[in-house]
Amino acid sequence: MDEILINGGNRLAGEVRISGAKNSALPILASTILGGGDCVITNVPRVVDVLTMGKLLGILGVNVLHEGNRAVIQAEVIASTEAPYDLVKTMRASVLVLGPLVARWGEAKVSLPGGCAIGSRPVNLHLAGLEKLGADISIEHGYITAKAKRLRGARIYCDTPTVTGTENLMMAASLAEGVTMLENAAKEPEIVDLAEFLVKRGARIHGAGTDAITIEGVRELHGGDHEVIPDRIEAGTYLAAGAMTHGDVTTTHCRPTHLEAVLMKLREAGAHVQEGKDWVCLTMPDKLRGTDMRTLPFPGFPTDMQAQMVALMSLAEGTSVITETVFESRFMHVEELRRMGADIRVEGNRLMVTGGKKLTGAPVMASDLRASASLIVAGLAAEGVTQVQRVYHLDRGYERIEEKLGALGADIRRRPTTMKVH
Repeated sequence: MDEILINGGNRLAGEVRISGAKNSALPILASTILGGGDCVITNVPRVVDVLTMGKLLGILGVNVLHEGNRAVIQAEVIASTEAPYDLVKTMRASVLVLGPLVARWGEAKVSLPGGCAIGSRPVNLHLAGLEKLGADISIEHGYITAKAKRLRGARIYCDTPTVTGTENLMMAASLAEGVTMLENAAKEPEIVDLAEFLVKRGARIHGAGTDAITIEGVRELHGGDHEVIPDRIEAGTYLAAGAMTHGDVTTTHCRPTHLEAVLMKLREAGAHVQEGKDWVCLTMPDKLRGTDMRTLPFPGFPTDMQAQMVALMSLAEGTSVITETVFESRFMHVEELRRMGADIRVEGNRLMVTGGKKLTGAPVMASDLRASASLIVAGLAAEGVTQVQRVYHLDRGYERIEEKLGALGADIRRRPTTMKVH
């Protein structure tokens, strides 16, 4: 197991190229099950979750070839309709094969998902939607089993907007007989990206990116080529790192329109932010100002940026109130940031962050993917050495992060773990 060592205090400056979005690549890869023909996916990030999805597709009998950031996938036939626990437990997004398997092959057996420990993320909305589409659902011995001769279009209202639920149902409905209406659907850019890929393959989908998506089912999908959208959370993380170190950082190959809520909060914190068609440039003057924020589904402030902004606000003047409305257990980074000197108080689903104090390097332990990023960002601005352990969480969603930060001037390196934390 690796750890990352950061000798803090260096000002970050330069350009960083943003990788493809993990949260877009995963459903796109899962959706290749829906039809035969070659699917050529480019701008695929080389992160652990994507490699895990590739392994899962391989277990199902799909032909997967990874060549750098390009994946060629052929799912003319499959050997199994079961997604086993050993893989699904490591990555919640494995549940995304459920809808495509039952839609095309008539059955699916998928282990109940695992992934980051950031609170309850039940799949009941996925299952209720698939039942509306005509699937017979049962849960036994930790596995979801779904069966249907052919799914039928239906009107489905989601009690809460769910990203993976919307993706799963949109994929399943693509091969259903008749028309499906998804109401109160999630609106994230990653859903739009998936819909665009499915449309290229012959699906009929309208309204992706709004809360009402219409899918006219077709008999089959063919192959297609697609480039994964840039990772808005990776871009936000590097911009936060630039602000944290009073730096001058430009993220390239990104989409500023996907970052509007984050850029607004960075501006409120005192950053100078300029943006172009596919780049954002952030410079940070001497003073960081505290700012309040509330996580919300897109286009609101993303929960996946909450931890990084908590780290940033720990250096800002004044007190910031950060409210988490998406996941109920997403404050596990707080204790580790406190070890570095941050003044953070938890009040229910709110954090009271009193800034203006210096952070000091310390041995810390990552509890989930975005908590890992917050500790990295904090370590860049801290005095002394920060030792971040359990960085396998980080590797699930960030491609070559120490290399990219090093190119911006950070003193950062990876090494095998040599000591226990706490």
